[in-house]
Parts: sequence; C-alpha cells; structure tokens
Amino acid sequence: MTTQFSDIQVGDEIPLLKLQPVNRTTLALYCGASGDHNPIHIDIDFARKARQPDVFAHGMLSAAYLGRLLTNWVPQQQVRNLSIRFTGITQLGHIPTCTGKVVEKFEADGEKRVRLQLRCGNQYGEEKLAGEAVVALN
Repeated sequence: MTTQFSDIQVGDEIPLLKLQPVNRTTLALYCGASGDHNPIHIDIDFARKARQPDVFAHGMLSAAYLGRLLTNWVPQQQVRNLSIRFTGITQLGHIPTCTGKVVEKFEADGEKRVRLQLRCGNQYGEEKLAGEAVVALN
C-alpha cells in the first residue's frame, strides 16, 4: 500500500524500526560490508587504550538504520533529502530503535512532500542520532 500525502497529518509517526541488540557479530559484519575497519569498533584492547569500556557501533551503522526506517515506509526513490547528526555512542547490548515524525507538509518542485524528524535511540531512551528527511508522496 502506498502512503498518500492526503492521508498524512503533521504529528503522525511512521512505523518504528526496532533492531536486535548490537553485538560483536553485528560490528564485524558491518565492518566487512562498509569497509570501515577502524579498530575502535572491533578491537577491545584498542578501544580501552582510547578510554572506552569496550568496542562500540559505527556511527554510520545507526545512520543506515535511519535509512532503513525511511525505506520501510516509502520506496528509496521518494527520498529527497536525509541529514543526520551524531549525538551519542551506541554501545554493545544497546537495542537501536528508530522513529520518525511528520513535522511539515509542503509542495516543492511540483511534488507533494513531507518533512520528518528522525531519531535513533536505545532501550534506555538515550538519543544516539538525530536527523531530518524530506520525502515525496503521491
């Protein structure tokens, strides 16, 4: 079913995306898929030398989760803009949960669009990423 501009209201929330807890396997798989082999994400000794209690998730992994949140709601070709700001570290065992809320409806370039406020947090309510997206709707 296609999301219709006329059915969306400011304040509406899009379906949330709740993921499995971040673990070492998640980090190793993302490391291989992304090509980001920074040892802070996979080597506990390196992480501790950097004064971290353990390895932690790549910021871009959580950014990818926000991208998935959007493309679970609308096809990728309807995404017009996505901006993200890193606000915290996602530690091992954190359960990423991504949410989106419609904050504006408008028209631009002959398209009906909505602006979304995005957030990726953990099970403790701590924000890890904040963002904004603009998507075109029919």
